[in-house]
Amino acid sequence: MVIASARSSYCFLVLEGAVIFSPLAPPPHSSSPERMDVRRRLPSRPPSAAVPSPFRDGGACRPPSSSPAVPRVQASDALPLPIRHTNLLFSALFVGSLVFLMRRWREKVRCSTPLHLLGLSEILAIVGLIASLIYLLSFFGIAFVQSIVSSHDEEDDFLLSRAAPDAAPSPAPICPLLSTDGTIFSQRNPEVTDDDEEIVSSVVSGKIPSYVLESRLGDCRRAAGIRREALRRITGRTLEGLPLDGLDYASILGQCCELPVGYVQLPVGIAGPLVLDESEYHVPMATTEGCLVASTNRGCKAIAESGGATSVVLRDGMTRAPAVRLPTARRAAELKAFLEDPNNFETIALVFNRSSRFARLQGIHCALAGRNLYVRFTSSTGDAMGMNMVSKGVQNVLDYLQNDFEDMDVISITGNFCSDKKPAAVNWIEGRGKSVVCEAIIKEEVVRKVLKTNVPALVELNMIKNLAGSAIAGSLGGFNAHASNIVSAIYIATGQDPAQNVESSHCITMMEAVNDGKDLHISVTMPSIEVGTVGGGTQLASQAACLDLLGVKGASLESPGANARRLATVVAGAVLAGELSLLSALAAGQLVKSHMKYNRSSKDFSKAAC
Repeated sequence: MVIASARSSYCFLVLEGAVIFSPLAPPPHSSSPERMDVRRRLPSRPPSAAVPSPFRDGGACRPPSSSPAVPRVQASDALPLPIRHTNLLFSALFVGSLVFLMRRWREKVRCSTPLHLLGLSEILAIVGLIASLIYLLSFFGIAFVQSIVSSHDEEDDFLLSRAAPDAAPSPAPICPLLSTDGTIFSQRNPEVTDDDEEIVSSVVSGKIPSYVLESRLGDCRRAAGIRREALRRITGRTLEGLPLDGLDYASILGQCCELPVGYVQLPVGIAGPLVLDESEYHVPMATTEGCLVASTNRGCKAIAESGGATSVVLRDGMTRAPAVRLPTARRAAELKAFLEDPNNFETIALVFNRSSRFARLQGIHCALAGRNLYVRFTSSTGDAMGMNMVSKGVQNVLDYLQNDFEDMDVISITGNFCSDKKPAAVNWIEGRGKSVVCEAIIKEEVVRKVLKTNVPALVELNMIKNLAGSAIAGSLGGFNAHASNIVSAIYIATGQDPAQNVESSHCITMMEAVNDGKDLHISVTMPSIEVGTVGGGTQLASQAACLDLLGVKGASLESPGANARRLATVVAGAVLAGELSLLSALAAGQLVKSHMKYNRSSKDFSKAAC
């Protein structure tokens, strides 16, 4: 096994637990991503050659006495003087020329002599100054830059290849891989090429950080494969079943996922058509829960046969609430009064809106706790979900406020008064993202034939379960049967942030008998649906295809924010369908039966071909 370093003048040849220490000339420097792929081969040592142990003499590897020394050629050998003398000479020339010119120009200023009139001595001093400056910048500047680059690339060019003394070398040998302390990681994967083997070994040993592979290799798929192989050797787990190919890893770089080693497959089912606001939508749902898509689909059928559902967007504004501290509670109250003063809103909005052409400040809500102030900004964000957009606007306002409130200490850009990815009463009451109400009137005949139950049973069940039961549980925004099921499935399919399912699933389901008790009026009120059709995971191919299926892909050119609002109404409409179907199954006593039918497979997978 050959181990060579691009920045060392020696290499190590590992044969049967022994090491040969041999000099090498340093390779030329390269800053391209292909530096990891540079290969240099050493002539194979005869089997009879004696090799010392790599762990003798305290672990030091010493070159054999018979090994001839190869002198290292350096660029400084071309200089007529030693490098230190040359540096001193040009340093003295630079200082002397500078001092001479400063004195001459000071005399000219005193005598009112034009500075551009130069004598021979001054011309020579200027030439010496420029020449010495160029030399010093070239010598020390390049060395400084190279030291920064080499600190990151120091171990890039370690080369590992197997040198078998008793057999011909194989292009892809399977052999134990050793760390620097001799630990055997695992058998080499025959699918790993010789070019990648050196990098995998360096990642395993910690010489190359795994997170730099994409930037150094310039190939995201190859970086993921190398990281995956290194993980296999470190953990001893094969990761079989986790696919690697089939994903555009460049599309997730810097925006969706770091340190990728593959991707998880999720089935996507279609519920619908959902008839909503006189339009039909086929709703994509990514889930592994059996019955969920089928149940939502049944609810969509009941809504469609009853004439469809309608929706309304009550509010549309993303929030961010920084936490700031002032010296006293009185001073914090003064800042609160300043921010909530209507006369100051226009100025603050002007500062806030500079962050984006879509961000428009809508309101400011402050809360005080001792001398700590929590400021909840609400802003429209176009078709983006908008967290980053609002955060930039908030930072602009904080910078502006510190001009008048110099004693204000910004504790955090977010103080949990937003509130993001956590159940919170402020979201339930004030809303966050899109606040949507969706309703439908389900005909008595449809309730009986499609939902297999009756209107009084549904109304009673909703009252006892969703309203009274949730109140007894102390639920916050959970006055529903399973809104989070539908929200999560649509969020994953359309590239939303799945963690925001927490507040986006806040929902209260209402049911009552109408039209002399014959028909069912059902509604869902969801005050904080946080969705976007641009940015984040919406740009990935699969998620973009699901958005396109709904007709809301990308930004709306006619009305900024229209696509995101429409997606929010589709989410609420699907929740309406899911609530209707599940409550019907519970009222009819069919829940366990349906889950045993659709959520349990009777296939013998040991005999299944695929």
